[in-house]
Amino acid sequence: MKYVIGLDYGSDSARAVVVNAETGAEIASSVKYYPRWMEGKYCKPTINQYRQHPQDYIDVLEYTVKDALSKCPSGTAENVVGIGFDTTGSTPVFTDKNGVPLAMLPEFAENPNAMFVLWKDHTAIQEAEEINELAAKWDTDYTSYEGGIYSSEWFWAKALHVLRADEKVRKAAYSIVEHCDWMPALITNTEKPENMYRSRCASGHKAMWLEQWGGLPSEEFLVALDPVLAGFRDRLYTETCSSDTKVGNLTPEWADRLGLTTNVAVAVGAFDAHMGAVGAEVKPGALVRIIGTSTCDIMVSSYDEMGDKLIPGICGQVDGSVIPGMVGLEAGQSAFGDVYAWFKRLVAWPVENILANTTLIDEETKQKLMAETLDKIIPALSEEAAKVPVEESTILATDWMNGRRTPDANQKVKGTITGLNLGSSAPLIFRALVEATAYGSKAIVDRFVENGVEIKEIIGIGGISLKSPFVMQTLADVLNMPIKVAKAEQACAFGTAMFAAVAAGVYAKVEDAQKAMGQGFAHEYYPNAENHKQYLELYKNYQLVGKFTEEKLFN
Repeated sequence: MKYVIGLDYGSDSARAVVVNAETGAEIASSVKYYPRWMEGKYCKPTINQYRQHPQDYIDVLEYTVKDALSKCPSGTAENVVGIGFDTTGSTPVFTDKNGVPLAMLPEFAENPNAMFVLWKDHTAIQEAEEINELAAKWDTDYTSYEGGIYSSEWFWAKALHVLRADEKVRKAAYSIVEHCDWMPALITNTEKPENMYRSRCASGHKAMWLEQWGGLPSEEFLVALDPVLAGFRDRLYTETCSSDTKVGNLTPEWADRLGLTTNVAVAVGAFDAHMGAVGAEVKPGALVRIIGTSTCDIMVSSYDEMGDKLIPGICGQVDGSVIPGMVGLEAGQSAFGDVYAWFKRLVAWPVENILANTTLIDEETKQKLMAETLDKIIPALSEEAAKVPVEESTILATDWMNGRRTPDANQKVKGTITGLNLGSSAPLIFRALVEATAYGSKAIVDRFVENGVEIKEIIGIGGISLKSPFVMQTLADVLNMPIKVAKAEQACAFGTAMFAAVAAGVYAKVEDAQKAMGQGFAHEYYPNAENHKQYLELYKNYQLVGKFTEEKLFN
């Protein structure tokens, strides 16, 4: 038997999945939270600063791979032939001349600006605005293949913000690398900027890379944006690779650290959502929704269907970013599950701040009571909210609690809730928030369809799609489309494993790996026609509230 390992680096944790490369059967898996991140280090939520230390990524890599292998039958490790990575993005970091992230150097070990800037870090809103203003008047609009609006969540905005904010980092920085590029480089000894394999997915969707204009934006454009960017283009890259490309093999050091052999091929990395779409067996006409704290919506389209189309307000259209030989399309919502988590924290305040300090019961009972209450908040709210008929759902919300990713990125907008009265209960408000996330999803679907991209089916992956029937049924009703739920609980890691199998030579192309290793679907949600009819009217109100919010309050 041949085995591959898919590594999925999420916002809070990483997971390793050992997969049979011939059948797609999951042999074992392991998950570990980032230790420093879980302590709340290096982050300032009040200013939307979210940074992660590279040592966290190394620690969880070693732990999860060895732990997963320890659960496998004897002999599995010797027969692992490939390994691949997906990560959040855009999550870049500055490096020295050797490609070492600055935070790995003693003098920068505790400096957040020397660490990876997590995808949801929104400290670069001003820089994103400047990029959009300059691109609009430049002879080449470098944002045109990224939806025409550059986001503070993306590569150049983050890099510029850090360079402006920190003189020490500015003086030490030689190059920049995305998390998904650094992991394969780390374990194959290809870290030096001139040797590093760069992801087509990351560069095309977040760094304004396009082969037709010679790669990254011109030096003239970057210097016009700010002279602090001078020289970086030459120290970055011109060529990019799709994830079926082999970076190299595990070095002897990393083979020993992971309990593997040097025969293991390492694939070019990519972003989690794009790998998740592959793991969910994406094909033309299917919109894959990776539904978690946020959402990423991924499609693939043939060259013939896309033609010369440029879809406005999405997160990019990139040749080969999902499946080589097709155009990958990305959209998404900056907050989805995070909206529900925010409301949970809101209603849990008395539990965490009053009950936690009570002396009326013993400590063990108190901790059990708190844990049980916190675990049941969302399920209980969902159960009650599901009982409310659509016509009685009179509270209206927007889903922009963390800004808006698509359509038309705007990180300045804020979430709103309206229609409250003295009878508004927690379940009613929760229902409005669930409906708001579904309305935000409809705005994305409509943008694709309006621009000539056919959507035949929707596939959901991620924890919410598997665990929340109320959310998924609401989504089906609002979109008026059936939604399949992928059976693979770790679809992102499975997609990564599929590419690892191709890089290792088990399959000639990723479509072959999908056919052999795909896990199929767990179940399907069908829309309620009457509910959809009522939601169409409510969606118009959502659009009106959103327009007022954006134009009058947060423009």
